[in-house]
Amino acid sequence: MSRKPATPSHAPRKKAYAAAGVDVDLGNLVKSRIHGMVKDTHGPEVLGKIGGFGGLFRPDFRRFKDPVLVSSVDGVGTKLKLAFATDKHDTIGQDLVNHCINDIAVIGAKPLFFLDYIGAERLEPAVFEQILKGFSKACREGGCALVGGETAQMPGMYQRGEYDLAGTIVGVVDRPKLLDGSKIRKGDRILGMPSNGLHTNGYSLARKVLLDKMGLKLSSKPAGLLKTLGEELLRVHKNYQPALAALKPGLVKGLAHITGGGLVDNLPRVLPADCDAVIHTSAWKVPAIFNLIQSGGKVEAEEMYQVFNMGIGMAVVVREKDAGTVAAELKARVIGRIEKGTGVTRLSFD
Repeated sequence: MSRKPATPSHAPRKKAYAAAGVDVDLGNLVKSRIHGMVKDTHGPEVLGKIGGFGGLFRPDFRRFKDPVLVSSVDGVGTKLKLAFATDKHDTIGQDLVNHCINDIAVIGAKPLFFLDYIGAERLEPAVFEQILKGFSKACREGGCALVGGETAQMPGMYQRGEYDLAGTIVGVVDRPKLLDGSKIRKGDRILGMPSNGLHTNGYSLARKVLLDKMGLKLSSKPAGLLKTLGEELLRVHKNYQPALAALKPGLVKGLAHITGGGLVDNLPRVLPADCDAVIHTSAWKVPAIFNLIQSGGKVEAEEMYQVFNMGIGMAVVVREKDAGTVAAELKARVIGRIEKGTGVTRLSFD
């Protein structure tokens, strides 16, 4: 785990650096507490000790015909503002790991290892440990190792009490099983796997509408919500990879992780140039939080489906004959179909 001190441990320099806003001793103390959490994510593939300059991972590719490494990097955006406001930091790390896993799952990849970056004005031990617990929990549940990370104290770059997160995931897929949407054809069906709230997108608009325009408190429970507003907005981003990986090979023709851009912009990323995705918005019940944002902000319906996931976290394209079977296995529902077109998403509000 490459969370290394930024300066030598000479007492005079540490004091000067601490006076400048970077407490190296505090950083080392905080980092020393993560070993147990991180080691719980390690299997025999992880080599070397925690605290080195780089994470070591020795994959076993013997069961692959033509292994292809797949990587992705992302953050969680302004959802962090909700973590700061509620002083709840144990779920935001899960959001980041699960988001990254989903981004490579759409290509058919299994996650191997994850690396994180935390930048903060000052390290707060309790906050740091909550974040790392979230990373570790999601990595254990997702079957990937947390092999490295970087923690930076940068006074003047962040507001007091705030931090930023980023994560990198590396996975593998056998090239013959790589999903690129090229097999999608007219007549195929689109399944929607339910989301767990907003996941990690649309928070700038959600905060502006709910907190600024409507004046709601995070502790309030608006009509239709089963949780407080703060709890609703901090729901954990789902990891869809295990359920997708359990399907019989060959059933899925294409996948789209419904993140920023919603169904409108994410489905075209896997569509052939001569196919459109026609989505029937009446095919599922949109969660109350999205209706609250739409009505409170007077947001046009089309824009809602381009900003938010609207209750669909993963779109799955399958043959018409397989739609019922796959939908049952994934606890999904048919939300649309593939038609001849120009590679765009068309929304039907009938």
